[in-house]
Amino acid sequence: MPLRVETVIHPQAAPDLASFAAAARRVEALGFDGLTVPEGGHDPFLPLVLAAEHTSRIRLGTNVAIAFPRSPMVTAQLAWDLQRLSRGRFVLGLGTQGRAHIERRFAAEWRDPPGPRLRDYVLCLRAMWESFQAGGKPRRFESEHYRFDLLPSFSNPGPIEHPHVPVYLGAVNPFAVRLAGELGEGVRLHPIATFRYAREVIVPAIEEGAGRAGRSRAAVDLVAEPFLAVAPDAASLEAAKRATKRQIAFYAAVPEYRRVLAHHGWESLGEDLARLAAERRASEMERAISDEMLDEWAIVATWDELATRIAERCAGTFDSVLLDLPPDLGSNHAQVEALVTELSAGR
Repeated sequence: MPLRVETVIHPQAAPDLASFAAAARRVEALGFDGLTVPEGGHDPFLPLVLAAEHTSRIRLGTNVAIAFPRSPMVTAQLAWDLQRLSRGRFVLGLGTQGRAHIERRFAAEWRDPPGPRLRDYVLCLRAMWESFQAGGKPRRFESEHYRFDLLPSFSNPGPIEHPHVPVYLGAVNPFAVRLAGELGEGVRLHPIATFRYAREVIVPAIEEGAGRAGRSRAAVDLVAEPFLAVAPDAASLEAAKRATKRQIAFYAAVPEYRRVLAHHGWESLGEDLARLAAERRASEMERAISDEMLDEWAIVATWDELATRIAERCAGTFDSVLLDLPPDLGSNHAQVEALVTELSAGR
């Protein structure tokens, strides 16, 4: 089955309004099915207002917005307005982030455990959206973490043509994946999840969550975002592999992702990388990722081989693939268009 193909625009790469609007138009013209914006130094919702105005076909999503620093009402209103502006093309991607980031970067409150709180967050959003669409009294929601039972008429944005806002959860750990299977429309898998981990842990977790809600696995869009070690030709591929190993080592040093390493029997790798990161020994971190490990995490290919390699590694496990292309490939529009066309063939 052909894959749906998405890409990402990093706001740093399109720093002003005109350049972001042009980038969004270009993504649509190149044939991508979706465009996402991450939360990395910039708000992920605001650029999508421009994308909604300057595109007409592609889906638009946050990849991902961090939930807990925003109250459910703040997120519900942002999503509702973007769904209206895009005429039903908006997809809300949510993530939890780690405790240190919530408390020290966002200056917000952390409550353990995050999984049950995220469940309440999604349910509260649904209650708010139903209330927006119905008008009148709010559909009351109360849980351990959130309470919603007040919505004056002047605070209700009112009904829209496409009131169902799909919710995708950014996830690596099974709890959030099961939650997406039960309550959401999709899972945005972090790149640190290997292909084997996706097959053996993520897919069964989606099936379990979907089963709780009487749904099938097919109801949940599983989105891959693999690391890409790609280069124009074989001669320059080694440099791309080294750069990708540096990326992998950075994420593999994070304690929250140790579950993936443990699945492969690489528990000591995470500990070693964390120590090397603390000592700022970046070159040694890169060398700790072997070629065999790289192949578990990344798609390694020349530009001309890339579509074939993506199909081989992703089709059958994933429904969609998000391609965060390196700048040299991303700026070669003819090459990108050919890549997207080949991946989408037959759909």
